Amino acid sequence: MKLFVSEGNPHCLKVLAALELTGVKCDVQYVNHEEKVVQFLNHPALPALILPAGQQLFSANAICRYLFEVSGQNYNDHCNQWLEWEVTVLQPALLRALRTAVLQGKGSDVSQILQSPLNFLDQSLLKGSKPYLTGEAVSVADIVLWGALHPILSDSSFTLGEHNSVKTWFDQVAAVHSCQSAVQKVLQGKGLQAMKSYMQRQPAPQNSQCRDAQPCNNNPAESEERQHFVSEEECEAAVLAWNTGLSSCPAPDRQHPILPQEGKRNVLVTSALPYVNNVPHLGNIIGCVLSADVFSRYGRLRRWNMLFVCGTDEYGTATENKAREEGLTPKQICDKYHAVHSSIYSWFQIDFDFFGRTTTEKQTEIAQNIFWRLHKHGYLVEDTVEQLRCENCQRFLADRFVEGTCPHCSYPEARGDQCDKCGRLINAVELRDPQCKVCRQTPVIRSSKHLFLDLPKLESQLEQWLEKSTSTGDWTTNAKQITHSWIRDGLKPRCITRDLHWGTPVPHPDFKEKVFYVWFDAPIGYLSITANYTSEWERWWKNPQQVELYNFMAKDNVPFHSVVFPCSLLGAQDNYTLVNHLVATEYLNYEDTKFSKSRGTGVFGDMAKDTGIPSDVWRFYLLYVRPEGQDSAFSWADMAMKNNSELLNNLGNFINRAGMFVTKFFEGCVPVMELQREDKELLAVVGWELQQYIQLMDKVKIRDALKHILNISRHGNQYIQVNQPWKKIKGEESERLRAGTVTGVAVNIACLLSVMLLPYMPLVSQTIRDQLNAPQSCVYTMLQGSGTFVCSLSAGHRIGTVSPLFQKLEAEQIEALKKRFGGQQPEDEPSNLKAPLQSTPSTPAAAPAAAIKVAAVEGLDSEKAEQLVKAVAEQGDKVRALKAQKAEKDVIAAEVSKLLELKTQLALAEGKNLEPTSKKGKKK
Repeated sequence: MKLFVSEGNPHCLKVLAALELTGVKCDVQYVNHEEKVVQFLNHPALPALILPAGQQLFSANAICRYLFEVSGQNYNDHCNQWLEWEVTVLQPALLRALRTAVLQGKGSDVSQILQSPLNFLDQSLLKGSKPYLTGEAVSVADIVLWGALHPILSDSSFTLGEHNSVKTWFDQVAAVHSCQSAVQKVLQGKGLQAMKSYMQRQPAPQNSQCRDAQPCNNNPAESEERQHFVSEEECEAAVLAWNTGLSSCPAPDRQHPILPQEGKRNVLVTSALPYVNNVPHLGNIIGCVLSADVFSRYGRLRRWNMLFVCGTDEYGTATENKAREEGLTPKQICDKYHAVHSSIYSWFQIDFDFFGRTTTEKQTEIAQNIFWRLHKHGYLVEDTVEQLRCENCQRFLADRFVEGTCPHCSYPEARGDQCDKCGRLINAVELRDPQCKVCRQTPVIRSSKHLFLDLPKLESQLEQWLEKSTSTGDWTTNAKQITHSWIRDGLKPRCITRDLHWGTPVPHPDFKEKVFYVWFDAPIGYLSITANYTSEWERWWKNPQQVELYNFMAKDNVPFHSVVFPCSLLGAQDNYTLVNHLVATEYLNYEDTKFSKSRGTGVFGDMAKDTGIPSDVWRFYLLYVRPEGQDSAFSWADMAMKNNSELLNNLGNFINRAGMFVTKFFEGCVPVMELQREDKELLAVVGWELQQYIQLMDKVKIRDALKHILNISRHGNQYIQVNQPWKKIKGEESERLRAGTVTGVAVNIACLLSVMLLPYMPLVSQTIRDQLNAPQSCVYTMLQGSGTFVCSLSAGHRIGTVSPLFQKLEAEQIEALKKRFGGQQPEDEPSNLKAPLQSTPSTPAAAPAAAIKVAAVEGLDSEKAEQLVKAVAEQGDKVRALKAQKAEKDVIAAEVSKLLELKTQLALAEGKNLEPTSKKGKKK
């Protein structure tokens, strides 16, 4: 292991003290504050611990927990509570105090800033009657809190006043040799002045962020928890907003057909048309339809005039082959799978305005019209093409039914149109060692005359349009990069016809035996589907002055939506609406591999409802791990962890408690609320989180926006925990009034959360509002403008019946599902030795052990034993890392079971006797 620290960084104090106290072997390297040790983060993050397997911990508290766990020093729930308090309460106050003392030179103001957390700490130590926070010995909680407080409490200008218990505790911990050593290494006898360089690089308090110790699946950079410090002006503004009440404007009426309106923001949303011939898996669902659905629901909440269309892409060789496999006609196969797709999306609550299909008369009419306009303006050229023909199947092979080695990067599974690895375009005849994907025979080259879209002739127009669209619209980074690479390499004429039967017929008499190539034809499906929805479809598709177009897709579809289709519409010269915002996701993998229907690997849309897990939970997790900036992975263990920690223990716990307090203590009516300073600060913080949510959703940062919903419920839980209304309700009149205020504010936050959740979890959102008996106007009030948190449940409002929103996912249930959808493993690779493609930070990858010699026993599998030795060590570290990250007990238990199984296999491989050993009775 290797630990990176920097001098003058207060977070490094606790880590170095923990390292020396635990005696864990680890190299320590000192770097400057600007060193980016964790490369995938947008900013430097120190301290950082690099585990032997290359995984990284970059939260000081997580590193301390890990070190204590690795050394065998377990910690209890009380310890964890102190660590949570340090992050959520103490650190925000300390950041303000340090900034005030170090940068502003106002040491006299520090006592006031820290008064509240020091009061709490002093009272807790006094009640505990123990020398340390959790008992008779120094724990990780003592080291973490001591390290946080040391720069301030050790400064001669600061006095603890009446906090005698804090002073006694602090002096005892500071006397520990490892703490003294850490102080010397980090502060070098300079006290607060040693931190000046570090503090100058930290953001101002009103924009500050503190790192979260619980990074999310596959992208820790996106899981940084934002802690906002509010000003007096923000508090006053929050109270004014709170008192404005709900809007009296009627809820927008969603009447069909939806058409563009003058003076409104008219937004047209399309989701990449799924191939009709297969069942969509989770990656397909999050990549297009679910992301588009969330944004469409959000836009309706914002009172935008939204139209969301999609449909099945039904023409092409894939459909013909699927029909042959199932003994049906192409039309029958399309009817069958269109119904399958519709059913799946309905279960996932995808709220299309219209879900159509491409095998319609409107498709033929519009596609042929665009074709003739391109022909008229000279953007089509003829050429003879060498194509691959499978003599065994007696047909020319569509690009996606040819597979071979990429001529550019030698990737062995490149398709006939594009290589998934390097992204380069390919002509199928360029592939090395091509194979027909249907019969695996080697195809032969034959010549055929075809029509091409003259992309080089349209390149200048395309570049002008792209420059404007990408600079003014919200294109994802990958969409820009992929498009740029196509332009950079120079455009080439693109074939738009194919030698098939099942497709939109080419109307030109010289090509009457051919159909349009699917990537010319399929995007036109957006237009024809809209035309089947309304006869006034041109008001959407030939109206770029009034309409904003959002395209949602996975990254492999980008070039056809950013280059090929726009060129078709530009060349048609008919005032078509072109994409303003191209939103592309990366890929979602399944555990440590790819989704595969044939191998039974992964969850497909028609299987999800059979798991017994509600569709809203599926939506939540897929959106939580949405591959926005990089590929991510679906993980059963991670899904259980997110459900049990974020939904059950965080979000659901807060909303249920808020509602139950109203029912239990106030006879089901929202109590009178008299706001104090603490309440006003909470309103301001919640309002700020709401504004961040809106800013991110406006930019289609769906995954990032979700974190702010969860942040609000965390603030709410902390607010309830600190104020303890269940105790105050039993006290004097002033305490009962305080309990009422806390309960009233909390239940109003729950109402806000129901609105923010609506795009993500529509059924849960409605259930919350039903339980709170919330007025319908709350849905359309709080997301207007930059966001307004108003009191929507005023004093006297009667709520409905409150009940739990979520259920725990048990370890046994998850393990069974993982096995069910695990598919067939390669025979030469034991499943328990498969290395993951990428670990999820919520389940940190293990550090491989140092090489351990395994005795070679004749007749035994010494090679396998060596592999298992490594696997056992890795699994052991994985268990310790899970504990360091405070994972759910059931998740840890499942990993412990795997560890025991690996140890059993190792014993067998080493030829050891597995007879049970005698058990010693436990001492009573």
